[in-house]
Amino acid sequence: MVADVGRTPRAEQVGATRQQILTTAERLFAEQGLYAVSNRQISAAAGQGNNTAVGYHFGTKADLVRAIMRRHTTRIESLRQEAVAAVAGSEDVRDWVACLVRPVTAYLASSGGPTWFARFSAQVMTDPAFRSITAEEALAEAALREVVDRLIGLGPDVPADVREDRAAMVRHLIVHVCAERERALAEGAATPRSTWDEAATGLIDAITGLWTAPCTTEPEHRW
Repeated sequence: MVADVGRTPRAEQVGATRQQILTTAERLFAEQGLYAVSNRQISAAAGQGNNTAVGYHFGTKADLVRAIMRRHTTRIESLRQEAVAAVAGSEDVRDWVACLVRPVTAYLASSGGPTWFARFSAQVMTDPAFRSITAEEALAEAALREVVDRLIGLGPDVPADVREDRAAMVRHLIVHVCAERERALAEGAATPRSTWDEAATGLIDAITGLWTAPCTTEPEHRW
């Protein structure tokens, strides 16, 4: 085939090995946590006879985590670009919140099942040593930066610390709601919403309310 011209069997083997390691590491990290899983365990579960295969192909655990993130964020960014183009010029906060949520849920829905990316993302977010990787990879994408800028511009006039606090809440809502739904689907358990699209609608409603809520001034303590 034309697509195979210049691609050696060795290169194909290396590529297949890397993909197998990424898939295995993502599943193990999602199910057990980042610190509970060693490179040796990943290599063995990925069918690699060499226990140093993970380090050879990816370097440090942080490099491996970043590679897993990039494996998914490229496609999510493509979906977000389409979403942003569809609402260009909108002054409706809900439209821009949808640009945050629906690319993620649409990607998970299109990936079939079972998936581990949402649970993997939740594990990364709750780990201080790796949390910054998620933010770095996400904010490297132009479409996401545009969405964030638009939400800041359309949001209520609140102090910067309140805005940062709410932004953190939004991130946790998206990641952990998706992770809980993904876990329920993998276990065959009931879910509050029957589809990923309906789950996205619920998230968008909640986040829009959170983002546009008035800011309550803390009363002075009286003793």
